[in-house]
Amino acid sequence: MPFFVPIDRIDPAAVEALLDRAFGADRFARTAYKVRGAAEAIPTLSLAAVDDGALVGTIQCWPVALAADDGGVHPLVMVGPVAVEPDRQRDGIGRQLMAHALAAAAQAGLDDRLMLIGDPEYYGRFFGFDAARTAAWRLPGPAEPRRLLARGAAVPAVAGLLGPAA
Repeated sequence: MPFFVPIDRIDPAAVEALLDRAFGADRFARTAYKVRGAAEAIPTLSLAAVDDGALVGTIQCWPVALAADDGGVHPLVMVGPVAVEPDRQRDGIGRQLMAHALAAAAQAGLDDRLMLIGDPEYYGRFFGFDAARTAAWRLPGPAEPRRLLARGAAVPAVAGLLGPAA
């Protein structure tokens, strides 16, 4: 049974190695990396799952912003990636990491402005994310519109470009 700790307690090289195993070494070309830019992950929302002394999963959350076409800027929190050791991906670790990160976001008062790029069937069913307000958002790279998901009262339903927080 894994326990969860702040990700900053884990060797960054171990986190990067896990991300490579979970997503491949070409992960840096993904749109999500372009959206968050060079920002640092939000420490209170970024966690690691450790089981029997080994890192088995991580979740990181990032400050991003929607630069609306009307000139407004809407700060958001990008949830993910959720990375789980490939041989442990059916153990519920990802779901537990999401639950812990969402609870931390609620405690920090940031659960009203969450977004992610992911499977709508999974993130909608278990965590209440949907694409209802993201249809007019643009990203700095390719993404299927149905996979651009959000939840929370502060998520704007306006046209704009999603990118790093200023």
